[in-house]
Amino acid sequence: MYVSELGEQWHRARVEPDIIHLDSAAAGRSSDATINAITDHLWRESRAGSYVAAAACAEQMRRDLRGLSSLIGHTPDELTFRESARACLRALLTHWSLPVASTVWVARNEFGPNLDEFERRGYAVRPLPDGDVFGHVDTDALENMLQFEQPAFIHLCHIGSMSGAVQPAVRIVEIAHAAGVPVVIDMSQSVGHVPTVTGADIVYGTSRKWLTGPRGIGFIAVRRDSLREVEIPDSDAFIAGRVGLHNAVRELLAIGQQRVFRELATVGRVTRERLNGIGSWEILEAVDEPSALVTLAPPPGWQSADVRAAADKLRATGILVTAADSWRAPLATEQSVLRVSGHLDVRREDLDLLAVNLRTMGY
Repeated sequence: MYVSELGEQWHRARVEPDIIHLDSAAAGRSSDATINAITDHLWRESRAGSYVAAAACAEQMRRDLRGLSSLIGHTPDELTFRESARACLRALLTHWSLPVASTVWVARNEFGPNLDEFERRGYAVRPLPDGDVFGHVDTDALENMLQFEQPAFIHLCHIGSMSGAVQPAVRIVEIAHAAGVPVVIDMSQSVGHVPTVTGADIVYGTSRKWLTGPRGIGFIAVRRDSLREVEIPDSDAFIAGRVGLHNAVRELLAIGQQRVFRELATVGRVTRERLNGIGSWEILEAVDEPSALVTLAPPPGWQSADVRAAADKLRATGILVTAADSWRAPLATEQSVLRVSGHLDVRREDLDLLAVNLRTMGY
C-alpha cells in the first residue's frame, strides 16, 4: 500500500527498482518518459549532429522554460543553466562584483560546500539564530539584526542537505528586502518538493533530486529587478539533460504542483511517525514538517562510522538511504545522521522493513 494517493501513478511511470529507493534527496528516480526524452535527443544528435538537433528543439525548450520558471517564481528570460547547483553558485559569485570583504548571512543548515565557496572568496559568514529546536531561522531576530547591520546578501538553503526543516523563505525575503538586502536561495532540496515561489532576488537548484530529472543539470535565475545587478552568461550545458529536465517538470505540472507538495508532506509525516524511536533512533524534524526529507539521529554513543556502517548494511539488505555526515551542515551539528527521503511511490511496507532493520541495529 502506497503512502501517497499518487504513489501508484508515480510508480507506473518508472522502471521497477532493484532496491527500496528512499534517497530522493541524493537523486530521484526519473520516469521512463524522461529517460526516453533524453535518449531520443542523443539519438537525434548522433543522426543529424549536435547543433542541428539543438536547433530543432530550441523552440520547444523555450516554451518549456515557462514551466520551470513558474515553479520558482521567475520569468523564462531570467533562467540560465550549468552542470550542477554548485556550478550555478560558482557562476553567481564569479560574475557578481562584490568586495572581497563582503559579509554573507546564512541559516545554520547551510550546505558545507557552499560555505567553502564563500570562504574561497574571502567572504565573512555569519550564522543566523535558530528560532526553535528544529533549526528554522528566527525571523524576529533577523528583523532586529537588520536594523543595525546589513550584509552584502543573505544566502538561504531552503531545505538543507541533512535536515527536513523548511526555512520560512517568503518571510525572510520580505524582511530582508525591507532593509534593502538581497536574498539568494539554494533550492536544491526544495524545488519540486515544497512551494518555491519566494520573491528572492536569485535562486538556483538542480534537476536530479525532487524534480526527478537527470543528473548534470543545474539552473539559476536572477530577477531583472533584483536589488543587486548581476549578469550570468548562458551556457551550452548538456542539451539532452535540459530536454529531460523539462519533461520532468511537465510531468509534475500535469499532476499539479500543489498536489505533489501535499502528498510529499504526507510521505514525510508518515515516515516520521513510523520510524521515530525505533531502536533508539530519534527523528530530528517536527512530525508535521511539510517535507519528505527525514533525518534520524543515531542511538546514544554512536559515532559517524557507525552511521555509515548502518547505511551500508541497509543497502546490503535492499534499502537505499544516505549516511549524512556533519560536513553537509557544519554550522548546525557535529553529528552524523541517517537521511531517509522517499518520493511519492514509497510503500508502507517499505517503511515497515526499514523500521525492522533499524530496530535490529539500535537498542
